[in-house]
Amino acid sequence: MKVLFVCLGNICRSASAEGVFREISQAETDSAGTGGWHVGSPPYGPMLEAAARRGYDFSDLRARQFRVRDFEDFDLIIGMDANNMRDIEALRPEGNDTPVRLFTEYGDTDMIEVPDPYYTRDFDGALDLIEICADGLKRDIG
Repeated sequence: MKVLFVCLGNICRSASAEGVFREISQAETDSAGTGGWHVGSPPYGPMLEAAARRGYDFSDLRARQFRVRDFEDFDLIIGMDANNMRDIEALRPEGNDTPVRLFTEYGDTDMIEVPDPYYTRDFDGALDLIEICADGLKRDIG
């Protein structure tokens, strides 16, 4: 199973989701952003620090932009919020049926979206939600 996590800039939420999920799953993972501002950049420093306090190290990741080819390259695409979902779907090739799901669909949570800690500054809260959803995703896909 190949899973792609997508957020806006690929330096906080989707990078963290990839980092957490690759620790708990055998799935092949990647992450991307719908925007291209941070292409080639490592994950955001405060997010890396929050993750390191929990034992995660995904400092090796580098941001990239979501591309049409991702619909062919991945079995499942996971968006972090409604705007990400809209931007992903806008690029869907005609006839493609790759599932695109909101990450919070996999978590036992009242949260509808994963808030962007780049703006909220709540890196630990974002990681709490990412861990919950990652566990649910693992149970769902095996």
